[in-house]
Amino acid sequence: MSTSIQFTGLWAIILGGSSGFGFASVEKLAQHGMNVAVLYRETSVAEKSILKKFSAIAAVNQVSIRPYNVNALTLEGRESVIQKLSADGIGKGQVKLLLHSIARGNLKPLTGKDPLSAEDIQFTTYAMSNSLLDWTRALMEAEFFHDDARILGLTSEGAHKYWDGYAAVSLAKASLESLAKYMAVEFAPLGLKTNIIQAGITPTSSLKMIPGSEKLIEIGNSRNPMGRITQPEDVAKVVYLLCTDEAFWMNGALIHVDGGEHCR
Repeated sequence: MSTSIQFTGLWAIILGGSSGFGFASVEKLAQHGMNVAVLYRETSVAEKSILKKFSAIAAVNQVSIRPYNVNALTLEGRESVIQKLSADGIGKGQVKLLLHSIARGNLKPLTGKDPLSAEDIQFTTYAMSNSLLDWTRALMEAEFFHDDARILGLTSEGAHKYWDGYAAVSLAKASLESLAKYMAVEFAPLGLKTNIIQAGITPTSSLKMIPGSEKLIEIGNSRNPMGRITQPEDVAKVVYLLCTDEAFWMNGALIHVDGGEHCR
């Protein structure tokens, strides 16, 4: 089978796909024939450029890319996307991948004038962890998943070590890793394989919002045995690999995609 058309007729749903890992995954999956429903939150001005990029990717690869500028963290957002896909006859047994790439959270210290609150932690944890479970259940109820579907989340080294201002996100990422273990076990009988990718330090717009991100990038460059930091495309390639038939037996894994950065 040609790898350029191996996912013909199948769909990916990407939560958070207008930049970074999500956008790179849209590009990579489209190159292999997968259609994509991509959710994001952008201003009308920023969206114009994004829509042009999606249109070009779809045309070159002869796939369908459905953009949804909605809040993926609300019940209304989930239901509206599922209803729109269903109305067009898309979804039933066709969703091969659910990729959670939402990067929304609070970047505050635990002390000071404006410290992290319990509400900040709750919001961040839902955005970057628990919402994956809600989306998975909603797609299961709608019978959207393929009988050999993949669920992927994204974590970072900051889940396991201290980064300035990263407490809420660290808690969320650690929560996501634990959630994925339980999803891997309990959803496996339904044909779902759940894995987590731990990307290396990557110069995304989300990383640049972290206090001291310039230092993180500097450390990543000097620490990585491959001589450079991770790029979104590096992660997108592994997202693609985890969708292939050869990755069928991978379930409940935390996969480092960082060129060996975590070894140092």
